[in-house]
Amino acid sequence: MSLPQLTISFAISFAILLVAMTVHEFAHGLTAYKLGDSTAKFSGRLTLNPLAHIDPFWTILLPLVLFLSSSGHFVFGAAKPVPIDYRALKNPKRDIIWIGLSGPLANLILAFIVAQVIRFIPLSGIPAYLLSNLLLINVVLALFNLIPIPPLDGSRVLMGLLPEGLLQLYAGLERYGFIILFALIWLGVFDRLLWPLVALVIRFMGAGY
Repeated sequence: MSLPQLTISFAISFAILLVAMTVHEFAHGLTAYKLGDSTAKFSGRLTLNPLAHIDPFWTILLPLVLFLSSSGHFVFGAAKPVPIDYRALKNPKRDIIWIGLSGPLANLILAFIVAQVIRFIPLSGIPAYLLSNLLLINVVLALFNLIPIPPLDGSRVLMGLLPEGLLQLYAGLERYGFIILFALIWLGVFDRLLWPLVALVIRFMGAGY
């Protein structure tokens, strides 16, 4: 793939990823706001403006490195986490579960809508390519974030379910969370577990993959 082709391909993939991440973080902020915490709103994060959710490393540098290192076959990243003050929540133990689930659920809802467009409207060329990638990235983002490793959303759900004694021990894993994640990625664990599940979810939505 030539440099111009790589540049165009990255720009398209990055734009699609940014849409998925923006929906994801907005859902977290909106859910927290509905449950009593206004931190996201006052921080300017309760918005669908992608610029408000960009993190220099996780949103820009990491996707670029992954894209180049995979010769243009893979791009992934993360947005700047929405700030949450758990003390402001009406029921922190319960509400952390809903906040954690809201981001992945928003991505799955968007993916389902896109899947139905693909399923019932005959498309080809660039529109078909863009929608299929939007579908894929939203499902990947949702399922990846449901992994119960801090600081992913799955860990928030688990924190809301664990008894207090285990909660403190589990929360202590967060400082090692990214090391654990990168180790699992490097070992290919997610390739063997995540991608088959992604394909299953997309087939369940009726789009096939």
